[in-house]
Amino acid sequence: MLVPVNFRLTPDDFAYIINHSGARIVCAHEDYLDAVDGIRAEIPGVQHFVALEGSKVNWLQYESLVAAASPHFKPATVSERDLLTINYTSGTTSRPKGVMITHRNAYMNVVGTLIHLPMTPADRYLWTLPMFHANGWTYPWLVTAVGAVHVCLRRVDPMQAFRLMKEESITLLCAAPTVLISLANAPDDVRRDARPGIRVVTAGAPPAAATIQRMEGELGWHVTQVYGLTETAPFITVCEPLPEHASLSLEQRCVIKARQGVELVTSGDLRVLDDAGNEVPHDGQTLGEICVRGNVVMEGYYNDPKATEEAMRGGWFHSGDAAVVHPDGYVEIRDRFKDVIISGGENISSVEVEGTLMRHPAVQEVGVVGVKHERWGEAPHAFVVLKPGASASDRELIEFVRERLAHFKAPHAVTFVTELPKTATGKIQKYVLRGGKSAITAQ
Repeated sequence: MLVPVNFRLTPDDFAYIINHSGARIVCAHEDYLDAVDGIRAEIPGVQHFVALEGSKVNWLQYESLVAAASPHFKPATVSERDLLTINYTSGTTSRPKGVMITHRNAYMNVVGTLIHLPMTPADRYLWTLPMFHANGWTYPWLVTAVGAVHVCLRRVDPMQAFRLMKEESITLLCAAPTVLISLANAPDDVRRDARPGIRVVTAGAPPAAATIQRMEGELGWHVTQVYGLTETAPFITVCEPLPEHASLSLEQRCVIKARQGVELVTSGDLRVLDDAGNEVPHDGQTLGEICVRGNVVMEGYYNDPKATEEAMRGGWFHSGDAAVVHPDGYVEIRDRFKDVIISGGENISSVEVEGTLMRHPAVQEVGVVGVKHERWGEAPHAFVVLKPGASASDRELIEFVRERLAHFKAPHAVTFVTELPKTATGKIQKYVLRGGKSAITAQ
């Protein structure tokens, strides 16, 4: 059983995950050997320490172990309901929870992904996605299953990524929207050699239609959004293109591509439910929570029956994502419920405001959160990263939103920052933004 660990966590987090999962073997890259050595006394259950690269006293060497092993080993016998991985979600206000993924969960995600997003042995896949993030969206197994080529990056560097796309004839990559933004905003001399026709799968956070439009219009790539969670192995929807979309303008197509879409045929049953457990009308307006049951839903949280019972109440996994369903059946996330801004009794989608600001030519990235307001209870506040060399005033950006959305949705204030706080998987840490300007780096 594999327990992938986010290398950006602290040694204290390493110790918690190792102990909570009951891991008996720890494998680490040479950059993290010292960090693990520093917590050896705190992880007494570990029997073996394996250095994946490099060498150090009291560490076994991976390559030496493989070279010394017999090729005539007897494979283990497993059931499809046996656990394959425990994936620890990043905790913001509490300890991370261990998501139990079975062989069946991962296998069904691989099969479903290949049905909707086919690959062949001719494909060459570039790794810009962390493999610890929901098991690399199962692409470590998926790419291998079809006999395609893995091209690996140690870290996301737009210059190196574009170089490898050209030199390695890359055909496909997966990336969170923040990575797409970094690629779209790479220097012109770097993007000049962009290889057209690359298929891009994006997930992890709702992407702005403007970002997708830049990927397709400027780079000639083909972007497909999927949606899921670590708890769903991970994909449960895909924004499947329909024949009638081909007649739309690029801008109109990208608005649709920014939606989360429809169920994968293998994922099970997805519904958007109101507080009473009823399906919301397919009007593109009524908010409900995305709930899922079926093949890809986790077994539960490891050694945490209380959290499991809460997440799986009523026989459905409750995602915490607030969404609407359009008349064509396509689901669109409007926010995390905890990030919905309630201003003067009106619900404001931070995702909608962010997507509008991303259409401003000077804006590179943006995070919108609700802050306390004496009159309205809460009001939207935008934290904006400008493109290099670009300029814009707070008033200009506020008016830009007011011209395109209902006035009450426009930010009451804008803070310009050099970067937004993010998790290791590229999600904006909105709880940090809500902590105020002192919590981030201002321009």
